[in-house]
Amino acid sequence: MQDKEELKRKKKIILEALAKTLKELRGEQSQFMFSSENDIGIDIVSKSERGIKDPQLTTLYRIAEAFELTFSELAHKIEQNLPDGFFIIEK
Repeated sequence: MQDKEELKRKKKIILEALAKTLKELRGEQSQFMFSSENDIGIDIVSKSERGIKDPQLTTLYRIAEAFELTFSELAHKIEQNLPDGFFIIEK
């Protein structure tokens, strides 16, 4: 079992990868326009892109749909922004 500090460290890495992925996918579109057009709260978009919000699974599905991706494709893009040798699920 991992200690709390290790779990917090891993969560931070995952949220940073999510933040980077969302910014890359959104490109030049403003957070306001993206959130408005896709019925996702601006607060959620903003905090997710700063790596301080852990969005709900249903929100991640809506984000994937907004970028015309499957959830699996979004997850793969997030994984590509994780550090080398980092695994979300340990075997």
